[in-house]
Amino acid sequence: MTHVPAAPGDSPFQTEPTPRDEAPQFVLPLVVRIEKSAPPARTDALETAARAVLVLLGDERARGDGEWAEAVRDWEDARIRKVVRRARGAEWRRAQELPGITLTGATAEVRVFPPIPLDGWPRELAKLQVSGTELDDPAPPAAPDRTAPVLWLNPELEMSAGKEMAQVGHGAQLAWWALSDAVREAWRTAGYPLAVRTAAPAHWRELTTSGLPLVRDAGFTEIAPGSATVVADHPALR
Repeated sequence: MTHVPAAPGDSPFQTEPTPRDEAPQFVLPLVVRIEKSAPPARTDALETAARAVLVLLGDERARGDGEWAEAVRDWEDARIRKVVRRARGAEWRRAQELPGITLTGATAEVRVFPPIPLDGWPRELAKLQVSGTELDDPAPPAAPDRTAPVLWLNPELEMSAGKEMAQVGHGAQLAWWALSDAVREAWRTAGYPLAVRTAAPAHWRELTTSGLPLVRDAGFTEIAPGSATVVADHPALR
């Protein structure tokens, strides 16, 4: 699938009225498994969520005449919304029964589903909570491998883990759109390696003026509209 970038002033993330608002609105659901006895590490959950978005975008069912392709196209033609909910126990098992893809990290499990209408959540997912995705890292994450893609978070913003999962998903998607078909295929074949890290303040300022894909949030939850949240630093885009 070829993506045509939005025209200037028609970002899929901004809040001002644009032609995108005239299209039916869709959302990409992600569900993170958070068991009380064994919650995932925060960074691993973020990285697993970003990979989940990429896996869905690269799946044959989401391209061409695939069974999810129309829903993906409708979603990409409107605002690129993602909502992360949490599940455990029976909730998680019920979520597994719906069409989607489950990604497993070192400690995290995230299931991504094909886009759905904004007001058309399946009952099994509509009942899941958005809040309560507060996660921690047991130790500070190591420095990232700069030969692989890095999704850099804004060090000046405080967001819940669920909000950050959605933001790094946006960043991964912007990188995907910016890449050539050959680089996308190489990334897919390698299993979509990536890291998520919070940038140092000075580095963040450099990143935001580097020309790399930059996510600006629409401001529906937690942070102000237009806030820069993530820079997608893929080696092929440097």
